[in-house]
Amino acid sequence: MADYLPQLFLAWSIQFMGVMSPGPGVALILGVATGQGRLPAIITALGVASASGILAVATVLGLAAIFATMAELMTVVRFVGAGYLLWLAYKAFRKAASPPPLDVREARFGTLRRTWLTGFALQLSNPKAIFFWLAITSVGGVGDAQLPIVALFVAGAMVISFVGHGAYALLLSSAPVRRVYARFRGRIEAALGCFFLFAGYKLATARL
Repeated sequence: MADYLPQLFLAWSIQFMGVMSPGPGVALILGVATGQGRLPAIITALGVASASGILAVATVLGLAAIFATMAELMTVVRFVGAGYLLWLAYKAFRKAASPPPLDVREARFGTLRRTWLTGFALQLSNPKAIFFWLAITSVGGVGDAQLPIVALFVAGAMVISFVGHGAYALLLSSAPVRRVYARFRGRIEAALGCFFLFAGYKLATARL
């Protein structure tokens, strides 16, 4: 265990920097938090964390090699993710032009499941996250470690992702933030639309 601790902490530190730097995942959480409330935002963060676990497993298996052998599949994933971001941009611009009344209802299981899947799919196709995991691969992984070490690495990655994105979910769904959102809703939705549009373009044109 002690032999792998430096590698683990270095990898987790790189991941933490990625989590703390806002990207498409945080923008998605912002939209969910302000439009749907705290629980859906936390479920979105859980979906993002679940995808981070998948990326951690891919890192152990050799992320660069996986991308090289699945180039066509990754292209499809990128365009699906870009299409979803453009859809989010369209919805944000529509809300900015004609804001519907705020109506945060109790979330149902089916809705929460779709919310989780949205966070999961977006993170899995997020080039920003993938680039950070490629950086983790470049400084050394734990692929040659025993299963308990690998499990600890993956579990730690999921916890870091959920804690970081969950903190964003709690903050962005707080009463003060929602009051600001209600007051400047049109401008915020327009800004979100621009960000989703830009993120969709970057995702569609990214080369891994």
